[in-house]
Amino acid sequence: MRNQILGAAAFLTIISLTTSVQAANSEHLRQLLATKQCQNCDLTNAGLVMADLSGANLSGANLTGANLSRANLSGADFRGANLSGASLFGVNLSEAKFSGANLTGADLRNSYLANAELTGAYLNGANFQGAVGIPSKIASPEEFYAWGIAEGQKGNQQQAISYFNQAIAIKPEFAGAYLARGVARYQILDRQGAFQDAQVAEKLFTSQSNTSGTQTAQAFIKELQTPVNEQVSVGKPSFTDFLGGISSLLLQFFPF
Repeated sequence: MRNQILGAAAFLTIISLTTSVQAANSEHLRQLLATKQCQNCDLTNAGLVMADLSGANLSGANLTGANLSRANLSGADFRGANLSGASLFGVNLSEAKFSGANLTGADLRNSYLANAELTGAYLNGANFQGAVGIPSKIASPEEFYAWGIAEGQKGNQQQAISYFNQAIAIKPEFAGAYLARGVARYQILDRQGAFQDAQVAEKLFTSQSNTSGTQTAQAFIKELQTPVNEQVSVGKPSFTDFLGGISSLLLQFFPF
């Protein structure tokens, strides 16, 4: 019986130690909220949802698994910090510094990244879906394209266009991005912009010997040249009206 009690006590001690290792240091958490100064702090799994930490100094801090959703972290210093697996959903990260920070697997969906410094940050597996102001250097043109397609299918055409713009800025010969941007512009009734994109897409597909792409762009151009009062469809055109018909073409540009 004594051995069983000792064994149970040892087990509970291990559980307690494990829990303490996985939880944020309460004193460090109080320090951060009171002073916004917490260099090299242990904030593992800290709950900081909607916290106002603008300008906070968190350089070198351990924020593994922390929940910072919808917090204000504008101008915050995360240089050398560990944010792996952290939730930064909907966070204001404008002008935040992430040089040397570990953002592996972090959730940055719908975050605001205008002028954020991400040079030298580790971004493997980070989710930037729906983020605004993503620096062009941290994603491939195919990734920007894929995010644009996803936003377009959800009806967020302006955000889709922004992603296509970034894909094209990195890869000016990206015919599929021009075509997709043209469809997004068509959706918001910018027929002139859509027509220009379709023409560029046709020329690029032709120069790249992509027959299916050329034919698709030509079909789109023909649709755009048809007077509105002669079109069979009534009301606002759907983004998927075109994407559905050329899914095999568009999917080839998704990163795998």
